[in-house]
Amino acid sequence: MLKRIKTLLLLAAGGFKTMIGGQALIEGIMMLGPDKKSIVVRKPDGELEVKTEPRKTLKEKYPFVGLPLIRGVVNFCSSMYNGVTALMYSAEFYPEDEEEAEPSKFEAWLDKTLGSEKLAGAVITVAMVMGMAFSVFLFILLPTALGGVVMRFFPGCPLWVRNLVEGALKVVIFLSYLILCSKMKDIHRTFQYHGAEHKTIFCYEAGEPLTVENVRKQPKHHPRCGTSFLFVVIVVSILLSSVVFSFFPVENTFARMGLHLLMLPVVVSITYEINRYVGGHDGPVCRMVRAPGMGIQRWTTFEPDDSMIEVGIKAFTEVLPQTEGTDRW
Repeated sequence: MLKRIKTLLLLAAGGFKTMIGGQALIEGIMMLGPDKKSIVVRKPDGELEVKTEPRKTLKEKYPFVGLPLIRGVVNFCSSMYNGVTALMYSAEFYPEDEEEAEPSKFEAWLDKTLGSEKLAGAVITVAMVMGMAFSVFLFILLPTALGGVVMRFFPGCPLWVRNLVEGALKVVIFLSYLILCSKMKDIHRTFQYHGAEHKTIFCYEAGEPLTVENVRKQPKHHPRCGTSFLFVVIVVSILLSSVVFSFFPVENTFARMGLHLLMLPVVVSITYEINRYVGGHDGPVCRMVRAPGMGIQRWTTFEPDDSMIEVGIKAFTEVLPQTEGTDRW
């Protein structure tokens, strides 16, 4: 307990913060460093499969994508692509069926027409688009539609009440989704790897050697977790839509859905800038903004076992930059 308090105080006092971050996978962890990406998976036989490669960003080729209010959308899409790619890679080591099924005629035609690499890229792109579409529908469009249904029973209510109802529905659906996911056995195990990722980063930021013993003692809830980003997206979308609909009082449900879609890039951009600032500062306001995301991690981050910590340490050390300090947040 004292060690956890010491680590948190170190961060609160402006201690070292790294831009290295990661994502939990199926029996593995991906870590993204300033110039390298590493995926480490614990295979069914217990051995570690390590895949480390150079990391190239669009900013290097197109500097303008690093400008404020542009970089948010670019980084979000890039994170989605890296995440889906790594998740599909880790899933290859744990197929659902032991016996490999014969490819269908359509699959054979795609493989012959596009080739293995192009086909894999197409599958990843489709999976990313479907994942984003599902998230937009569940957390943005569905609350808008349900809000329209609810307001049919209260036709005389002012528009600000509908904005409030839709905002409450967004939060309830988001939290319900996280809680339900955390109850699933396989997802729960993935969330344990999430804890290993956080603990490893905490240990590094505390300046301690990356050993299983040192990592195990660290907190599992990290203030710069991606879960916080998603929650802030929900909050920003609520606030922005309330402002927009105050000036443009739209009542038609489908029109409101369309406006929500148009506002989504702006919401993501604003959220990215907020998280970027909050992640690098530790004032009272910043801690207040981070607090809901830290609380939500009780459903998305669980205590890992030592084998999971080993995966986190291996993935992290693979992406450490050669020049000290270049990974500073």
